[in-house]
Amino acid sequence: MKLTIFAATGGIGRQISEQAVDAGHDVTAVVRNPQKLPGDLSRQVRVVTADLAAPDPAMLKSAVEGADAVLSGLGPTSNSEAGVATQGTRAIAAAMNATGARRIVVVSAAPIGTVPSPGRPNPPKHDPGDGFVLRHLLSPLTKAALRKHYADLAQMEDVLRDSDLDWTAVRPPRLTDKPLTGTYRMTYGQNLRRGLFISRADVAHYMLRALDQPETVKQTIGIAN
Repeated sequence: MKLTIFAATGGIGRQISEQAVDAGHDVTAVVRNPQKLPGDLSRQVRVVTADLAAPDPAMLKSAVEGADAVLSGLGPTSNSEAGVATQGTRAIAAAMNATGARRIVVVSAAPIGTVPSPGRPNPPKHDPGDGFVLRHLLSPLTKAALRKHYADLAQMEDVLRDSDLDWTAVRPPRLTDKPLTGTYRMTYGQNLRRGLFISRADVAHYMLRALDQPETVKQTIGIAN
């Protein structure tokens, strides 16, 4: 497949890029700083330089032109970057609409099902997949600490729901740098009981798998080890 990968130098984006190349896909890697791409990977992909905090529509159109699917690891890494997921995804969606690309899989986060947004001002108070400790202790603390990050991801999901794209939003819990296992659990529309961790490599693995799963279109997917 011809794939365009956004935020390809990030933790998940790099994993997607490496696994996609290993699987024989034709990869376009969209990055803010090409020097952050490992040398061996940069020689195997088409590199497009773009800053999703200040997107250039023409550059994004060239990045997604002819793509069979788009994958995005875009997300804020600090409070100062909050908003990049929403703004960047809106720009990606516009580029896809302009070029006829349809399929997109993005990374979101496990708490987002209970985070209010303009499109979902009254989400459920608790995720049905969360156990007592996560629901009453860990989740409130995490959401308070990462309030701006999660608000950005919730609005990013709004952008996808409001689009005509064939989207999938993958919601992992806490991410680790453990190696790829290919063994994980997933479910539709909620989190997983006792699903506290998953590696970035396994999230990337599932995102690539989802491209061939039409039942994941217009779905949020909970995933965990």
